Amino acid sequence: MAIEHILFGTYTKRVSKGIYVADFDTESGQLSNQNLVAELGSPTYLALSKASKLYAVDKGDGEGGIAVYDYKDGHATLQQEVLTEGAAPAYVSVDESRQLVYTGNYHKGTLDVYAIAENGDLTLTDSYQSEGKGPRPEQEGTHVHFSNLTPDNRVVVADLGADKVLTFDVSSEGKLALVATFNTEAGFGPRHIRFSPDGQYAYLLGELSSKLSVLKYHEDGSFTLLQTVLMIPENWDAHNGGAAIYVSKDGRFIYTSNRGHNSIAVFAVKADGAAVEHMQWVSTEGDFPRDFALNPEENYLVAANQNTDNVSVYSRNSDTGKLSLVQKDFAIPEAIRVLFI
Repeated sequence: MAIEHILFGTYTKRVSKGIYVADFDTESGQLSNQNLVAELGSPTYLALSKASKLYAVDKGDGEGGIAVYDYKDGHATLQQEVLTEGAAPAYVSVDESRQLVYTGNYHKGTLDVYAIAENGDLTLTDSYQSEGKGPRPEQEGTHVHFSNLTPDNRVVVADLGADKVLTFDVSSEGKLALVATFNTEAGFGPRHIRFSPDGQYAYLLGELSSKLSVLKYHEDGSFTLLQTVLMIPENWDAHNGGAAIYVSKDGRFIYTSNRGHNSIAVFAVKADGAAVEHMQWVSTEGDFPRDFALNPEENYLVAANQNTDNVSVYSRNSDTGKLSLVQKDFAIPEAIRVLFI
């Protein structure tokens, strides 16, 4: 059997102690051997560099930021904490080509850029303060929820509070230059964005609206809206929040998570990337799923439920894109981030 490894980022509000790792059997689709690898305050999002440095959201004693670990053979050794007063970031990503790390801070409404030293340590190089608000109660101010690379190596930011998607050029020294701003429909609440494999289209998840938008991505960094669809049934009237979105490597299918409806929604990509069509909802067999992940071969999907402390595994049909439940009761406390390593 072939064993893969998954890191789980968590909240530490109730029972979790930090970052966990588990084994994943790619033949049976079963998770096993949960272990705590790093004790840390609410490491809700994680990113692992090619140099085996683990960058994790870090929170404690009224400060927030990023913890840097050396991660080898299932062991995480803390080497740096970059903390400032106030809330921790919501998202962290690694730019390998420029050796930078980006964080998006929901509460502060900032995009921060850090240079990676040869030993993996971080130094702040630039910060952008977003502005604006929206019509919903959760949009009283700017809320940056996502900061990651575009296919052409710019940085794209989703501002949930201001109903905006921002595109930046980034210098090799880690300096930001805003090049485009896309405004969603009012109250959309953009949370995460992913791109088609050819870089022509983007798929924007709205947390507050429970909607998925298809955007055309242009060479100048701007976006044009092509289509918007619901991620939940039309008759669903209880609370729901869209959470994570991923695109299969072949660009044929899109997966999103729903917190409230407690489901993974499956969409088929149409018109060479320019449209989507809903195909399936599958229960996450728990409450409040946030992040999830496809394994490297993309024949499985693993979803984490924050409130019920359990992780579910699905087999994935690469021809139809549809999911089938394999395992639903694997225990990870307050699980958020799912990261195959």
